[in-house]
Amino acid sequence: MKTLSPRHLLTASALAVTVGLGLAAAQDAPQPDISPEASQQAQEAANNNEPLSAPATASSQVMPDSFADLVQQVAPAVVNITTSAVVAQPTGGEGGPMFPEGSPFSDLFRDFGIPGMPGQEGQGSPRMPQRSNALGSGFVISADGFIVTNNHVIEGADEIEIEFYSGETLPAKVIGTDPNTDVALLKVESPDPLPFVEFGNSDEARVGDWVLALGNPLGQGFSASSGIVSARNRELSGTYDDYLQTDAAINRGNSGGPLFNLQGEVVGVNTAILSPNGGSIGIGFSMASNVVSTVVDQLREFGETRRGWLGVKIQDVTPDMAEALGLAAESGAMVTDVPEGPAKEAGMRAGDVITSFAGSPVEDTRSLVRRVAEAPAGEPVEVVVQRTDGPVTLSVTLGRRETAEGAGDTPQAGGNAAPEDILGMSLSVLTPEMAQEMGLEGDMKGLVVREVDPASEAAEKGLAPGDIITEAGQQPVASIADLNARIDETREAGRKSLLVLVRRDGEPRFVALPVGER
Repeated sequence: MKTLSPRHLLTASALAVTVGLGLAAAQDAPQPDISPEASQQAQEAANNNEPLSAPATASSQVMPDSFADLVQQVAPAVVNITTSAVVAQPTGGEGGPMFPEGSPFSDLFRDFGIPGMPGQEGQGSPRMPQRSNALGSGFVISADGFIVTNNHVIEGADEIEIEFYSGETLPAKVIGTDPNTDVALLKVESPDPLPFVEFGNSDEARVGDWVLALGNPLGQGFSASSGIVSARNRELSGTYDDYLQTDAAINRGNSGGPLFNLQGEVVGVNTAILSPNGGSIGIGFSMASNVVSTVVDQLREFGETRRGWLGVKIQDVTPDMAEALGLAAESGAMVTDVPEGPAKEAGMRAGDVITSFAGSPVEDTRSLVRRVAEAPAGEPVEVVVQRTDGPVTLSVTLGRRETAEGAGDTPQAGGNAAPEDILGMSLSVLTPEMAQEMGLEGDMKGLVVREVDPASEAAEKGLAPGDIITEAGQQPVASIADLNARIDETREAGRKSLLVLVRRDGEPRFVALPVGER
C-alpha cells in the first residue's frame, strides 16, 4: 500500500520498518472465522472452476444489514503475502540508532556512550547485510493458482510466501509486473484447486456504492473494512491511473488486497492512501479493476505488458482553443506533433483534434491515453479527427508503446536576428545559424521568441524566451509576414484567438493567443 504524502509511501516494504519486531507475531495472527460450510462451498466452487460470489440477497439490498455473508463467501480467495530480501545495512555500531553527524541527538547519544554514533572509536565499519521481511495482501483469480497483488509489495523480493485463509502457506513465483499501474501477477503450485474471485466492471461502480476491503493491515492478519465509493477516476501520478477513492479503512499491509462490490466481484486493488501520518483517515485509493484486469491478462499471456501506441503528442482542448478552431465542444485531444509512427503513416497531422477512438468519444487526453494503452498492438483501429474542413476518419494500425517511443527536439534560447513585437512577444525569424546554435535541424522554420511582455496574454499562457512558433492558424509560419497574415485571417473570420504551435525543449504544444481588434 502506498501512502501519498505528505503522503508517506504506504509500501509493504515500509511495514518492516514500521512494525519491526511485530512481524513474526503477525504471521501467527488468527485467521477469519470462516464456517466449515463456507469452506466446503469455497472448495467445491474451486473444484468446479467457479468464482466465489456473494449470496443472492446481498445485491438487492440498498444498505446491507451485515457484510458477514459476503466476507464468508469471498474470504477464502484473499491471501496474506510475506516477502523477504537481503538488504545492505548502514555503517555504524551494532544495534545503535543513527543520527546525522553534528545533530543535537548525535552529540547527546555520544556523550552517554550509546553505540552507533559517528566519531566513536571502533565505529564506521560496514555492518553485515541482513534479511528484511515485509507484508502485503493479494487475491486468487484462478483455481490453478494465479494471484494478483501490488508490484510494490513484491518488488526486490527474493522469496515470496503466500498464506491462505486455511493457514496453509505456499511459495510463489513472479509471472510479471507492471510498475506503471503497480500490478503484479504471482503463481503458486497447489495440489488442489484454489478458491478464487473474479473481476467486476469498475466502470459500473457509482459514487455512494457500498464496497468491502479485505487484507492484512499492519501485519495483524485477515481484516475486513467497509465503506463506499467516495469518487471515481482519480489520477495520482501515473500515466494510466484510474483509481476508485473509498473511505473503507485501508492501511499499511492492505496493499494488493481486493476491494469488493456487494456482488462479491473485485472492482479495485487497494494501492494507496492519502494521509499525513501513515494511517487511514478515510481517503484510500484502489486501482480500478478494468485497468488491472487488462494488465493481468497481458502478464498472464506474455509475462509483460503490450500496450497500444498511437505515436502522437497531445494536449487537452481549452475553451479558447476550441473558440479559435471553431469547435462546438471543449472536448477531444489536440495533436501537437506527429513523429514517425502509426499515426503519421495513417495521415494524422499536427493540429488535428482526436474526437473518437475505436468508436467511442474522446473526452480529454487522459481518457485517450488509457484507451490507446488498452487497445491491442498491431491491430487497426478507427480514429476520427476534427479538422478545419470537417471530421476525417483514419485507420491507424497501433504500434507497441514499450518499444516504439521516441525522443524530440531540444531547442534552447539563442540567435541574433532583429526582433519584432507582435502579440506581446518580441519575435525574430529562425535562421539556419540560429537553429545550429540551438541544436535544431538546419531546415527548421519558425519564429523565435526573444522576449515576452510580462503583462501580456502570451506571458499568462506561459510563453517564454527560447520558444519557437512553427505554426499559426494550423499553417506553417516562416516569417513575421506569415504570422501577421494569420492574425488578419483570424480577425476577418470573427474569431478572438489565434492558435499557435509552440516548441520548447523538444515538446510541442498549442496555445491560443487573443488577437484583439484591428
